[in-house]
Amino acid sequence: MTAARTSLRPRARRRPRGSAVADAVLLVIGACFVLPLLWLVLGSLDPAAGHGTKVPLRPALDNFSAVLTPELLFRPLWNSLLLSAGTGAVTLAAAVLAAYPLSRFRSRFNTPFLYGILFGTCLPVTAIMVPVYGLFVQLQLLDSLPATVLFLSATSLPMAIWMTRNFMDAVPLAVEEAAWVDGASRLAALRSIVLPLMGPGLGVVFIFVFIQAWGNFFVPFVLLLSEANQPAAVSIFSFFGQYGAVAYGQLAAFSILYSLPVLALYGIVARGAGNPLALSGAVRG
Repeated sequence: MTAARTSLRPRARRRPRGSAVADAVLLVIGACFVLPLLWLVLGSLDPAAGHGTKVPLRPALDNFSAVLTPELLFRPLWNSLLLSAGTGAVTLAAAVLAAYPLSRFRSRFNTPFLYGILFGTCLPVTAIMVPVYGLFVQLQLLDSLPATVLFLSATSLPMAIWMTRNFMDAVPLAVEEAAWVDGASRLAALRSIVLPLMGPGLGVVFIFVFIQAWGNFFVPFVLLLSEANQPAAVSIFSFFGQYGAVAYGQLAAFSILYSLPVLALYGIVARGAGNPLALSGAVRG
């Protein structure tokens, strides 16, 4: 009986050797992401922070108090918010109107048009900045926040159309046809039926465009000349002094505060996003 019971016990599964190697690789990759964040936290609390990562002997909030000024933080963050939110809103509105006919109408030109849009995302912004700068000079649009918002929206529009069209394809056409039967126009059905159902997808597109505009340095650096209109991505230059001197502690504190609006946006959209699986239930009902 004892031998039989022993034979019936499940044998301990041995982990394959490849699993240990995969865990080690994942730990190395995780450390590559954690160490810069650790430097930000430790450097922001160290009044004498350097380029190396070390635990501060006397942690203090002096670096945060130094950057919490209208010139260094509040005005650049406000400009970044205007640029990013304006770019996200304009791009999302244009992407919805462009993606609707691509999703609902079948044409032989849809696929070439979509591939052309995808090709437009491969063009680097630096390749077109010289003619764009000349155009802004001729139209007297330099140092204009609305004009910069329109240009950033144009550069983000190709990928936004591609993403919005894929999300719109997930909305069943039967739900929209039911609204047509009730007398709603296509625009009314789009506004009251399609857009609410693809709310999570629109949130993803908005975050994608917002983050692209929030971290964009080159375009505002070229098109916005005055310090009063420069966003935080450009004003970060103020922490790099002459002769290679860098205020590492203030730079770390500024970077943490610079990241908070994006993290807050993630949290808001994540809480407000609905369940995409409810679309199938809408058709069955």
